[in-house]
Amino acid sequence: VQLQASGGGLVQAGGSLRLSCAASVNTGTSYIMAWFRQAPGKEREFVAAINRSGSTYQADSVKGRFTISGDTSQTRVYLQMNSLKPEDTAVYYCAARPTASWRTVPSRDYRDFRYWGQGTLVTVSS
Repeated sequence: VQLQASGGGLVQAGGSLRLSCAASVNTGTSYIMAWFRQAPGKEREFVAAINRSGSTYQADSVKGRFTISGDTSQTRVYLQMNSLKPEDTAVYYCAARPTASWRTVPSRDYRDFRYWGQGTLVTVSS
């Protein structure tokens, strides 16, 4: 599995960005696709995830502002980020882990994810 994240950049507070993750996956396997982020000096944290059935999950800190989306092929996953705040500044990583079911509720622990993209930097200025 290979993941390639893109779409980061510099944006003013209140602005929007859309991150994309291109994934080369085994189409016979179901995955949890997720976004994590890591700010300087902080641990990597869960942002949002989607399972193959399309159920989505967000961290409380981004609920109502960020939306994760994708399709059942799981070759593209997006993170629409609105109303960005300076505290959203971080490197954002796309991640994937195989699951046995389309409907698995995802773990929010980055250590449970096997596959990672290279990260894309999001900087929100005040």
